[in-house]
Amino acid sequence: MRKLFYFLMLALLTFTLPAHAKEYLLGAGDVVHITVYDHPDLLVDAAQIDEDGNLSVPLIGATPVAGLTTSAAQKRIESALVKGGFIINPHINLIVQQYRSKQISVLGQVNKPGKYALESTSNVSDLLALAGGISPLGSDNIILIHKVDGKLQQTPINTLALFKGGKLDLNYTIADDDILYVPRAEVFYIYGEVQKPGAYRLEKNMNIMQAISLGGGITLRGTERGVQIRREDDNGKPVVIPADAMATVQPDDVIYVKESLF
Repeated sequence: MRKLFYFLMLALLTFTLPAHAKEYLLGAGDVVHITVYDHPDLLVDAAQIDEDGNLSVPLIGATPVAGLTTSAAQKRIESALVKGGFIINPHINLIVQQYRSKQISVLGQVNKPGKYALESTSNVSDLLALAGGISPLGSDNIILIHKVDGKLQQTPINTLALFKGGKLDLNYTIADDDILYVPRAEVFYIYGEVQKPGAYRLEKNMNIMQAISLGGGITLRGTERGVQIRREDDNGKPVVIPADAMATVQPDDVIYVKESLF
């Protein structure tokens, strides 16, 4: 199931929708490379946009480019060169060498949590790919935290619906300072006479037989007749429930396999 999930995620990353494609907006800290056709003396390499959003360009000096796309910044520089009487018909090529102005965070149960530079207009699937994907204990339900009118807003995203169900409207576009949080998946615990006792990821509609198989099966000393579920009732009080093979496992259940008396 998890392998299929990752395959579908990679497939989705391969086929992106044009509706999500928007040009990157330059910002303070970005490093750019500028060439002027037929004027190699005006080459600008590794120039950083300053805190005021200006870029130092030969002949015209500080030029405001923050908030512009690269194509718009090129036109602004060309216009300034023409107005200054320096070049009659300039052709500018501006390329971003390092993206530093916009950062996003991917936290929780991913393989490479941390802060990442937003290199272009990205979406949820892009961020998960940057962070190495959801870890084995990561939940299928993740949270996008972003600002709306200056206030933090949390948007839940079901990754199975996105990647397996093809609901691409859940593949939200990411903005500067957004946070993508992947909680820990719901788990159950199994111990007693099983081969591999421990905590395991709880899959939807999992039954006792499937849970025991994840634990490596019952040992030679164990018995299926002695399986119990230990869980909390609605009042938070622990209760013990005898369980058959098809009983449904719930989050945080503790499955105990007893030793056979004979």
